[in-house]
Amino acid sequence: MKAVLALIVIYVGTFLVAIQGASNTAVEASEQNNAQASAAIDPVKEKEIRSLLELIGARDAIQDAASSATEQYRQKMLETSANNDRAQVLTNAYLAEFQKKFDADAVTNQLVGIYDKHFMEDEIKDLLEFYGSPLGQKVAAEMPKITREAQLATRTASTQAARLAWQLSAMASWIEDMDGYYKNIGELLPQTPSWRTLADILYASKMYE
Repeated sequence: MKAVLALIVIYVGTFLVAIQGASNTAVEASEQNNAQASAAIDPVKEKEIRSLLELIGARDAIQDAASSATEQYRQKMLETSANNDRAQVLTNAYLAEFQKKFDADAVTNQLVGIYDKHFMEDEIKDLLEFYGSPLGQKVAAEMPKITREAQLATRTASTQAARLAWQLSAMASWIEDMDGYYKNIGELLPQTPSWRTLADILYASKMYE
């Protein structure tokens, strides 16, 4: 049980460093830099940027991304403690606290400076015009869904690639020791690979997994 709880703590620690730490950094950076950013950005341009961010639902997208990341970590941690009710309660408590601490407004405020850095005022005006159109509104509404689907496709492809890489590594390891396998079953090591040899390799690699 201690081992499971230790693993949970490791996962939670990693999660908090990667995400909650980033959130705290965002809040601190926002407090320190917002005054400087506001002073550096033309007030008219800043107002236009904030209007654009509201139009495209930036704050909701940020909160949604944080919630999605939280759920992914929750699933991973719960998988490691499927039969440990205490660990699951601890996991849910940690992540619920993170949701309370995450400051989407601070991140949104940082976006103002980011947009100011990457877009000229005329471009902001063009973006406002686009996202104010029916097509722009549809893009704004569909992009979070597209992003989630793309992330899922990426995770699926990554999982498949990792599984294949592991199997290939297992095959290589078994091939290095295959003379011992044939010796144990009382056969000579095949000098010329056959279909049976390939079948032995594939079967053994599954055992190595």
